[in-house]
Amino acid sequence: MRLATESIVKPLPSHLFTLHDGNAETRWEAMAGQGYHTPNDRFFVRNHTATPRVDAATWRLLLHGPGLRRAVEVGYRQLRAMPARSVDVTLECAGNARRFYDSQQHEPAPGIQWGLGAVGVARWRGVPLRDLLTMAGLRDGAVDVLATGLDAPYVHEGANLGHVRRPIPVRKALDDVLVAYEMNGEPLPVDHGFPARLIVPGWAGIASVKWLGGLEVSTTELFTPWNTLFYPGVTTMTVKSAFELPWPAVLEAGRRHVLRGRSWSGNGRVGHVEVSADNGATWHPAERRGPRRDAWLTWSVAWTPRQVGPHVLLARALDETGAGQPSRTASHPFGYHFDAVVRHPIMVTRG
Repeated sequence: MRLATESIVKPLPSHLFTLHDGNAETRWEAMAGQGYHTPNDRFFVRNHTATPRVDAATWRLLLHGPGLRRAVEVGYRQLRAMPARSVDVTLECAGNARRFYDSQQHEPAPGIQWGLGAVGVARWRGVPLRDLLTMAGLRDGAVDVLATGLDAPYVHEGANLGHVRRPIPVRKALDDVLVAYEMNGEPLPVDHGFPARLIVPGWAGIASVKWLGGLEVSTTELFTPWNTLFYPGVTTMTVKSAFELPWPAVLEAGRRHVLRGRSWSGNGRVGHVEVSADNGATWHPAERRGPRRDAWLTWSVAWTPRQVGPHVLLARALDETGAGQPSRTASHPFGYHFDAVVRHPIMVTRG
């Protein structure tokens, strides 16, 4: 059992997580046999500093700025007493799958070398951000909403950049953004933003600021290190697919194996997935598992390997906008937006 790191509170056993310098990536084999949602105990963790301990009794969310008619403070009990909604939303780090720029395309990119496990789906419950903005009197000239977290200030190359903060346009804030206080039917775990966090559907995880402390509404476009120095131009996430298998996986020859996986997209619902076991020479449609839902598509496909030795499994998806997964993706200086088909290694052994 691997205990929590200095920056993460929850236990991080090695059969559930791969650790990356104070961050935790979900092992995809840990999702095998799980339901639609990623359980809280195996949901990936991306921290810029360390998980803070925030007292809900004294916590306040401050809404302020020239884009509002009045400043408003909201306490934890008040937030939970407001009309709420629950939504299934995928959270994904902008750098998810970054290591494949190097391992598949020989174009290494800086940053945490995530595999495909910096992603998860939870059922989030909270108050629509538009309701809070309306309560504070949103002005017609409002442009951006700047969310600021309560974790420790981030120091980069010797410079103190302050608290993690990232603006989103008012039009997005009024659309589907949630100020969440529950995750999978429980109060937010401390590593995932207790007492409250933003949930910004479809966008990179950096927009879903944890340990939310302030919402500044501006009448001009806002800039912070988290949309200029880091994550410039990063909003909607790309299409990806993953097998619920170890890396690499070992399967027995001559047996029928049901391969399971999940595909997702920031653009909207995934509609079609296909799998290849012969290096892309032929593709076979995967079958949907369970009811069709929006956050990601769970699927399965049967495969009976005949030949002993190394193999590669491929999975690719199409979303409702027609966006899919190419065999190679364009290089990116920060290692974001990897959407190419990932080559999953398999070793087939004799029975």
